[in-house]
Amino acid sequence: MRRLLPLLLALGTVAGAQTAQDILNRVDAAQKNSRDLSFRVSGTATLDTSAQKIDFTVKTIPSQSLARLQFLAPDALADNVVVADKKEVRQYLFLTNQITVTPLSKAADNAGLIGFDVTQLSNPAALLAKFNVRLLGTSGAAGNRLYQLEATPKGSGSTDRTRVWITEAGWRPTRLQLVSSAGKTLADLNVSAYKVNSGLTASGLRQLPKSAQVIRQ
Repeated sequence: MRRLLPLLLALGTVAGAQTAQDILNRVDAAQKNSRDLSFRVSGTATLDTSAQKIDFTVKTIPSQSLARLQFLAPDALADNVVVADKKEVRQYLFLTNQITVTPLSKAADNAGLIGFDVTQLSNPAALLAKFNVRLLGTSGAAGNRLYQLEATPKGSGSTDRTRVWITEAGWRPTRLQLVSSAGKTLADLNVSAYKVNSGLTASGLRQLPKSAQVIRQ
């Protein structure tokens, strides 16, 4: 579960989008027009040396740096929920009916499932502050181009690389991939069911079972 926390707390004209920062600025502009976002992340990832199915939903209110992740797979994490804001990460464990509360700074020190916070795609400034990001390539025709970015953590000593695909059709992420220093794909996840301004509320995103035991770390 420790490897999943940093997953917590995370996505103009075509001719001008020639650098990673240009592309992220366009993502930022698109997100500023969005009161809330929701999407689904699914695919496979290597957990404890074996490849497993990964499936979870993300709901976020970017202006409040508030995000909620709910797991559908793998089975060991099904129905677990993570809620992250500017200060802390609350993780609901379904099997034990417990909520662990971890300061955001402490949670961010752990290595994530894909080494990347998917909710940061709605906060390019934070992304650029924590990662070195570069543009790897561009594909597709004008109006439907797909940009492939690569991010490496700053100051962590990690050589793992996270690759993010951004479509100019809405300036949003479509795929995430973690590649090890040896070139092995550790995670390959697709982003789907992307929605904006669907009426999400902060109280709804923060809601967790009231009967759960709260454990502060």
